[in-house]
Amino acid sequence: MAPQSRSKPVRSLSRSKSSGFLDPQRGPMLTPRFIAALVLVVLGVAWIAYYYLAVRVDPTVFPEPKPGQPGFMADLKNWNYAIGLGAVMVGLFVAAHPSTPLGRNRGVVITMLSCFLIGLIWICTYYVFTGTHLDKIPVFNDLGQYNLMVGIAFMAVGFSYATRWE
Repeated sequence: MAPQSRSKPVRSLSRSKSSGFLDPQRGPMLTPRFIAALVLVVLGVAWIAYYYLAVRVDPTVFPEPKPGQPGFMADLKNWNYAIGLGAVMVGLFVAAHPSTPLGRNRGVVITMLSCFLIGLIWICTYYVFTGTHLDKIPVFNDLGQYNLMVGIAFMAVGFSYATRWE
């Protein structure tokens, strides 16, 4: 008789036994990479919001008021948008890794389609309101033609997720 191979019994993991933060089939929810990505996205949005609401000078007001504080943000002018949107894009790129919830399974598809849609809506909004109405839309009014770059950047992030799609 041939010797029988002894293999370890396979344990089936039910959904009730696996915790939400450390699921062996899906992976951990909060990894250092995902936390860093979230921090980058939140800081990027906060940077743009603070610049636009507190530091930026409204170009339609005459006489032109003094810019808000801190002074270095006022000196950077439109570069603040590059810093803030750059942080958002880098945060999304960092989250495209399989160790994050956005970089595996459904997260990839949802984030990819969301980035494509945000980029498309951004570009369409710019084209629809170009001319007399663009000055009434926050952030769009300062960026001008750079709105196209922002929309394309969101689509580029979507393509980075498309490479992870299985």
